[in-house]
Amino acid sequence: MSGKILIIDDNKGIRQSLELMVQTEFDEVYALSHPGSVISTIREKQVDVILLDMNFKTGINTGNEGFFWLHEIQKTDPDISVIMITAYGDVELAVKAVKEGAFDFILKPWDNHKLISTLHAALKLRKSKLENQQLKQKTENLRKELNPESKSIIGLSDAMKQVMEMVKKVAKTDANILITGENGTGKELIAREIHRLSDRKTEALVTVDMGAVSESLFESELFGYKKGAFTDAKEDRIGKFEAAQKGSLFLDEIANLNLNLQGKILTALQSRKIARIGSTTEIPIDIRLITATNRDIHKMVDEGLFREDLLYRINTINIEVPPLRKRDNDAIILALFYLKKYAQKYDKPSLSLTNTAEEKLLRYSWPGNVRELQHCMEKAVILADGPLLDEYSFHLSENQGKAESELLNVTLDEMEKKLIMSHLKKYNGNMSQMAKSLGITRPTLYSKLKKYGL
Repeated sequence: MSGKILIIDDNKGIRQSLELMVQTEFDEVYALSHPGSVISTIREKQVDVILLDMNFKTGINTGNEGFFWLHEIQKTDPDISVIMITAYGDVELAVKAVKEGAFDFILKPWDNHKLISTLHAALKLRKSKLENQQLKQKTENLRKELNPESKSIIGLSDAMKQVMEMVKKVAKTDANILITGENGTGKELIAREIHRLSDRKTEALVTVDMGAVSESLFESELFGYKKGAFTDAKEDRIGKFEAAQKGSLFLDEIANLNLNLQGKILTALQSRKIARIGSTTEIPIDIRLITATNRDIHKMVDEGLFREDLLYRINTINIEVPPLRKRDNDAIILALFYLKKYAQKYDKPSLSLTNTAEEKLLRYSWPGNVRELQHCMEKAVILADGPLLDEYSFHLSENQGKAESELLNVTLDEMEKKLIMSHLKKYNGNMSQMAKSLGITRPTLYSKLKKYGL
């Protein structure tokens, strides 16, 4: 068997006999005449199984030495399988040793087949314990990967203080939370903070970008599948709902789902059960749901694009994350944070901002919000030639920023309506020229004019 065994017995004949017997059963066999160096041997050789005599002094059969070294071994490595060697008259001591943690005992003289069988069982238990340890470590590593140490949410503005007060209030509850706000405002960071402060923080926060999940893969990603459920289902796989069991499930950009997929989410939330594809067995789910969107979801409900019953289900508490342009001087606080971060990363620790640079950063509207500011600071640090970052270190177009900011706050329908209105004015109502310029047919143009009341 693939393992290492250590034999400890002061009787040379017994020791050699055991060595000879087990050398074909283990990869490596070690032997000691006295347990004095057992701890160092364990640490150096990474032993799996130990055969330990209970008495080492002539005429003394109390078993105290055996108990002492059993306990020392357990302190060093509690997963090692220890088998006690004892004479027939000391069975009661051996039984006591088993109660105190020994795997088993063998009696002198021993039965070879029984001894080998006991050794195999001891090694199997040792391997099982090590596998469990590895599994626990992998699970912990996965939990940390899914649930990394929360970054500080930076900001001293009244707007952010109100957000954080709300986060602290709702985190300890199991209420479903909808986080709204523009792109780049830090909605996922807020979700992670809610989970970190919740009673579910020791379990995973599982994040799903709903905008990146195709309709064809939706059910398999969220609900999982059984082996053989479809052509590529080579093995059973759990979905995101199961992965978040006892923890939190964060569905980002939930407004990107079509009505059909919204219905499937609603069904799972109402029943608190899911079934994998290819299975009729319902699996109870125990999750805390957090969702987020950058769209006006209430307007989508009015337009029939989002289910009102699903909105009620996900929107027990709504947290609106303010855009950076409405966060007073937080832009400078964040800029200094990212300056320090990237100055260390790119080995430029002496960098600082000039007053004119700070003024420029405060004037800019930041249509991409915190995410844009972060990328802006990283680029400035990389390109910096001296110790100061001034207003010329940041290539920001205020007009472009305002335009982009406006675009982020309108829907596709609103943009389309504005485009058609501009073409109406440009071509004085000439439908043929308008349709040609817009790249659509005249019937389609008429349909859109009727839709927008133009």
